[in-house]
Amino acid sequence: MERPTTGGFAKTPGWLDWYDGPSKPRLRLPDGAVDAHCHVFGPGERFPYAPERKYTPCDASKDDLFALRDHLGFARNVIVQATCHGADNRALVDACLASGGRARGVATVRRDVADADLERLHAAGIRGVRFNFVKRLVDFTPKDELLEIAQRIAPLGWHVVVYFEAPDLPELWDFFTALPTTVVVDHMGRPDVTQPVDGPQFGLFVRLLREHENVWTKVSCPERLSVSGPPALPGRCGPDRPPYADVIPFARRLVEAFPDRVLWGTDWPHPNLKDHMPDDGLLVDWLAHIVPDEAHLRRLLVDNPMRLYWPDEWKGA
Repeated sequence: MERPTTGGFAKTPGWLDWYDGPSKPRLRLPDGAVDAHCHVFGPGERFPYAPERKYTPCDASKDDLFALRDHLGFARNVIVQATCHGADNRALVDACLASGGRARGVATVRRDVADADLERLHAAGIRGVRFNFVKRLVDFTPKDELLEIAQRIAPLGWHVVVYFEAPDLPELWDFFTALPTTVVVDHMGRPDVTQPVDGPQFGLFVRLLREHENVWTKVSCPERLSVSGPPALPGRCGPDRPPYADVIPFARRLVEAFPDRVLWGTDWPHPNLKDHMPDDGLLVDWLAHIVPDEAHLRRLLVDNPMRLYWPDEWKGA
């Protein structure tokens, strides 16, 4: 089904729309499970896309996201500001407010954001800011500006989410380790899964988490990292042919080594994929291949995101 982009915007040529009709996961999720990385796009007619954006997606509304949440069996969402909206967080805030407390957000802010605006974002459910270092998606922001933002959000109890690609970790190491907050790394730092899981590139990332207990990571987006790809048919997988098999050793290594500092999310509606659009039900079933037991699955999907995003509720659980 071709999905529109409203508000007079035209989708980026070749844009892949999100998959309609995802399968129902076979994996039984623990009660209270959180999809800790997803997005909303527009709708453009209500929440225009940023003039400085490097891509224009199809619309993906909060209602579409919440319908997917219920279909997959999640209880809550953590919605991450998409780069196509820049620092205009209105679509994100609208989704958080409409969730009835079942969504938290990670915003994008600039150095000139007012304290009153940060307070309003907090009241809406924002609990972090994202710093994007993927050059094909955003223009470079000076590190001193980002550090200033991190220092301002720290008193709110927020954290910083960082998105980068594995070859850039050495030059970003000193900046990441200087941040005064919890630091959450998107998608395992985007390792090259054709290299050994015990090799120097992924070893450096493991070292980052081992040496800095404030660093967490999302073991998400196998569809972005995989070279082997998914099974040929959406929803068709099993022990003999797991989806995105080449990513499994990397994610499992992190889940087992840092069970209290891992998160996972669908990444719906999967922006900027080039070769296929994943079945979100299959992505949920992929979790069975990276967790050794139900206790680890509960930490990944309930305990860890609740501690980070709903700490007041979690303390009373």
